[in-house]
Amino acid sequence: MFSENCPVPIPESPFSAPDFKFRVERKCNLKAVFWLFSLPFFFAVSASAQTLNLKEALETGAANYPAIKARQADVKSAGKKVSSARAAYIPDLNVQHQYTFGTGNNVVGPYYANNGTTINPSGGDREENIYQGAFGSLSTALLEWDVFSFGKVKANIDAAKAEEKTVEMAYENELFQHQIRIADAYLLLLTNQRLKETQRQNLLRAEAFKKAITAATLSGLRAGVDSSLANAELAKARIQLLEAEKNERSQLYKLAELTGEVKELNIDSMAFFSRLPNPQSHLHDDITQTPLLRLYSAQTELSRRRATAIKRRFYPTFTLMGATWARGSGISNKTGEYRTDFASGTQYQVYNYMVGAAVRWNITDFFQVRNDFQAENFQRQRHEYLYQEQQLKLSRQLKESDMQFQLSMEQAKVAPLQLQAAQAGFRQAQSRYESGLTDLPTFTQSLVTLNRAETDRYIAYINAWRSLLLEAASTGDLSIFLNQVQ
Repeated sequence: MFSENCPVPIPESPFSAPDFKFRVERKCNLKAVFWLFSLPFFFAVSASAQTLNLKEALETGAANYPAIKARQADVKSAGKKVSSARAAYIPDLNVQHQYTFGTGNNVVGPYYANNGTTINPSGGDREENIYQGAFGSLSTALLEWDVFSFGKVKANIDAAKAEEKTVEMAYENELFQHQIRIADAYLLLLTNQRLKETQRQNLLRAEAFKKAITAATLSGLRAGVDSSLANAELAKARIQLLEAEKNERSQLYKLAELTGEVKELNIDSMAFFSRLPNPQSHLHDDITQTPLLRLYSAQTELSRRRATAIKRRFYPTFTLMGATWARGSGISNKTGEYRTDFASGTQYQVYNYMVGAAVRWNITDFFQVRNDFQAENFQRQRHEYLYQEQQLKLSRQLKESDMQFQLSMEQAKVAPLQLQAAQAGFRQAQSRYESGLTDLPTFTQSLVTLNRAETDRYIAYINAWRSLLLEAASTGDLSIFLNQVQ
């Protein structure tokens, strides 16, 4: 008569006392709160149990793997270096202010600044030294603008852009290689899962066989040696299942690592074991656009740009300048009187300005620039040779992958026939053994043959897909593989 499912109203009746009605409503409210707070937990459980397909695994790995994020940081850093190189067009403006305390003795004659380590002498020449110190102050503003440098700034910008391009190519190559590793680990995990299931079915057959042999042995229909052989076959099946479970867990951990999420994964078998790749749509002969060759090409261009920047480093630079400064001193520039108080030194006595143009050219820098230029040219040659080496490797790998694909397809077509024959042979051997027409070793061999045929079928199908993946890796085009998967 009373319902506890809220918010269904409780009908009025002679038996519905107010306190009882309150208890029921309170119970309903508590249940509502319980379900409200339980919803996130159930959603979390549902999300964790979600099956991961290959496309989602690739996206997760690209988003989470630390090495990919490191390459992305390199790209951003290289972009900032380009901005830094462009900032060389901006004039240099330096301002400074100082307070000093010291003497003002001086003599007439030249001196060498010695790379800025010599202190600039101040004051007029006198017959005797005065060791009484005074405060001084100086404020300056200097503007320098390299208006013409024979393309030095542009060469540095081009070198920075070439470095940014190289870093981008390194990121694309790292991402591509990582996606290949994820796809291969995905296929291997699927294989190990099917092999584990195969060994589980083999164990079930061995257990059923053991029970039948034991019953026949106890009833005297079979010799005791048959029971021992059945026990050995059962133990062997258990060992094979444990080995398959170990391989599956190991591959699962590897795939989880590549996706950047160390957690339990539940992957989708998709259509890898139900169909084979299309042999007419995998052909691809162009390897020049592979991420690896594009990376080596970018490194060659970077060395060429750097060599140009080094060469232009020898050229002169034309600079426009403007400066203004004010100076104060505790020594009067009119009477020569010394005032040792700090305020006298901070009051400016003279003001100056200057504008002009200058040219700077380090002639002897030629020898260092020439050696650096030649060294960078050798680096360019090195990258060209490495490009040629990788081109040879990828050409060989492409031919090898095409050969493996053709053979794997043939093996995958034969594998179901092998499995059918093994199943038929097992049924015949089982019937002959039960009828006493054959011995136990012959029947056991049929069991081994069936297990191997079931294993070979899964391996043959996955090898066909892995060969297609290898060809995609050789050509640098993952869509060759993904288009057939989708």
